[in-house]
Amino acid sequence: MNDLTGQETLSRDALLRILDVSQKLAATYDLMQLLNEVVEAGREVLLADRGSLWMFDAAQKELVLKIPARVPELRVPADQGLVGECLSQQSIINVTDAYADSRFNQAMDHRTGYRTHSILSIPLMGRQGEPVGVMQLLNKHGGVFEHNDELLATTLAAQCAVALQRTQLTEALLLKERLDEEVSLAREIQMGTLPDKMPVVSGYDLHGQFLPTEQTGGDTFDLVMLKDQLFMLVGDATGHGFGPALSATQMQAMLRVAFRCGADLDQAYTHVNNQLSEDLPDDRFITAFMGMLDPVSHTLEYYSGGQGPILFFHAASGQCEWRPPSTFPLGVMEIDSPGEAQMFVFEPGDVLALLSDGIYEYVSDQGAEFGQQRVEQWLSDHHRLPARESGKLLLQLINEFGAGAAQLDDITAVIVKRQTESKNRPQ
Repeated sequence: MNDLTGQETLSRDALLRILDVSQKLAATYDLMQLLNEVVEAGREVLLADRGSLWMFDAAQKELVLKIPARVPELRVPADQGLVGECLSQQSIINVTDAYADSRFNQAMDHRTGYRTHSILSIPLMGRQGEPVGVMQLLNKHGGVFEHNDELLATTLAAQCAVALQRTQLTEALLLKERLDEEVSLAREIQMGTLPDKMPVVSGYDLHGQFLPTEQTGGDTFDLVMLKDQLFMLVGDATGHGFGPALSATQMQAMLRVAFRCGADLDQAYTHVNNQLSEDLPDDRFITAFMGMLDPVSHTLEYYSGGQGPILFFHAASGQCEWRPPSTFPLGVMEIDSPGEAQMFVFEPGDVLALLSDGIYEYVSDQGAEFGQQRVEQWLSDHHRLPARESGKLLLQLINEFGAGAAQLDDITAVIVKRQTESKNRPQ
């Protein structure tokens, strides 16, 4: 290996060849095509029999053989072998007799029947000196790689590294654009499954809202009239992002199908739970409150699979009642029945607040949680407000409490209020 002093100059013919290569490299933005162009350029300019190109995987600290491509990928630690030393030392390694060099791995020759004599390993470094990869050229036609070849390889490598970085950046930007489009579509689909307006239920005031932490979230809710009863749902799939959003949407869709097929609440809960138990990974589940409100008898039958606490305000006494979940989350295991349904009876002015844990566990910039006590105070003080105004006020109180702290979990709130008799009388 020789150090390059920068005092030597390339021949006019060599400079023309480098210029031609630069123009070719600037003509493509496809990474695999460019990698092939880089190797072919090196082989032609340096009169080599064969070439290969290794890309540096910074996350794994490995070099990955891209050209020629292997299935599965061939990876080596970024500090081992000829390619590893070339990259870590950031200098050309010129081996005139491969089999006499202990760093050379003869396994590839033995497997392919090819005989490697000379190797020129060339580091590809980015604009700021960051490692990009290593190009290797094998078997110089008519002899071994000489010092002038090293000079030519250094100039070529600089052009190749810039082209590779440009292409990687372009692909990353295109991937981000595609991902942004997919995220927007996923959000549009998820938000499209939520009620676009509250159903009209005689004697009741309804409100629902959902604020995901990301573009999509694991929470969902539903309020829909099924014949003469109001079905209500609040669900929370473990995690954030695409996967939980799909799980929550899947549960909501399965419930609607079950009800359309004539299932009652018990049958729908059992069917959906058992299907989710088959579909979800072992470490995933969905907490969900689902119930049917009869607006004539003012009774609400429900199951709460891991969803809690449940807050019910009794207007007559001015007291808040807290109830825990009635059974375990959906998707944990198959069941024959969810057990006996629980019940609320709505008197005039009573309010049911179904809130996801993103509200109770909202953390301020001081590290304190919003908690049940503040939720109870909110409902006790503002239960007379219309459901929509009460929900908006809750979000305002959370934001004020957070004092700019980031939202770490999805926020979902469903408020169901039985109107007082004066509200129900015709004007």
